[in-house]
Amino acid sequence: MLPCVCVLLLACVPGCALWMCGCRFISLLTFKLCCMCQDEEGMRRAIWVKNMRMIEAHNQEAALGLHSYELGMNHLGDMTSEEVVDKMTGLQVPLNRERNFTMVMDDKQPRPPKSIDYRRKGMVTPVKNQGSCGSCWAFSAVGALEGQLAKKTGRLVDLSPQNLVDCDVKSSGCKGGYMTTAFRYVQRNGGIDSEAAYPYVGKDQRCRYCWSGRAAQCKGFVEIPRGCERLLAVALYKVGPISVGIDASQSSFQFYQSGVYSDPGCNRAKINHAVLAVGYGVTASGKKYWIVKNSWSESWGDKGYILMARERRNLCGIADLASYPIM
Repeated sequence: MLPCVCVLLLACVPGCALWMCGCRFISLLTFKLCCMCQDEEGMRRAIWVKNMRMIEAHNQEAALGLHSYELGMNHLGDMTSEEVVDKMTGLQVPLNRERNFTMVMDDKQPRPPKSIDYRRKGMVTPVKNQGSCGSCWAFSAVGALEGQLAKKTGRLVDLSPQNLVDCDVKSSGCKGGYMTTAFRYVQRNGGIDSEAAYPYVGKDQRCRYCWSGRAAQCKGFVEIPRGCERLLAVALYKVGPISVGIDASQSSFQFYQSGVYSDPGCNRAKINHAVLAVGYGVTASGKKYWIVKNSWSESWGDKGYILMARERRNLCGIADLASYPIM
């Protein structure tokens, strides 16, 4: 065999390399994989550039007073909004969901204060990252349970969304689920483990619940009348953090950074993402908002949070699928 000089060509990502002997490739498969790798990098770069231009255009308009919020590049920069919805949402409303006691509109309901923030009351755990598992529903449900546990016992404990992903057979794990289904699972199971006992891994596994790791229990749940922002505010005031669903399809949501979010393209008929309402308030200029905790890490939004416009015709459907557990 004739001797040859081999050259290593570095490709688009670590581990993607191509060996050449003269002009002949040792492996055609390696060559194809390398080309695919380079194509993927080019596509991701193009998506990032497009998103960056959209962010800059929006912020220029915001500086002129055309928007009440600003956008910023984040770790989702090389993903399309469709990819984000596919990989990082996951709220699925059961067709025949089991309903429970519904909060009733009462003229004697107390007038809630102008603002409330349960982060300051020690009822909200740090922001988590669900990754590319469609487990938003589990994080939302766990957040509401954590709030009620802190209210009842005075102890703020991180509970396990992975416990719900793996063990709630009425939901579909990383393929999606629903908050009241999760509450009902905890009730019938006799409890939910702590995050320390049942850590999050972001993928479907066999159920590993163990009573020795149990950190909270649930007696049932309450659903807030659909579309009623006033009762959502009352529930937040009287109860604590509330599980809610929203439409997270807009690229403006993907790159939200600060201000009061209000995108007219947000569609309450297309609710696809579960989050946690942890309070509400009003800006110095009079804009009312909900304080919402997301599960896309602290690199997203305002350290993992978003202020969503309140009393703006139920923006993004935030009051349509609201519920909380009874503990």
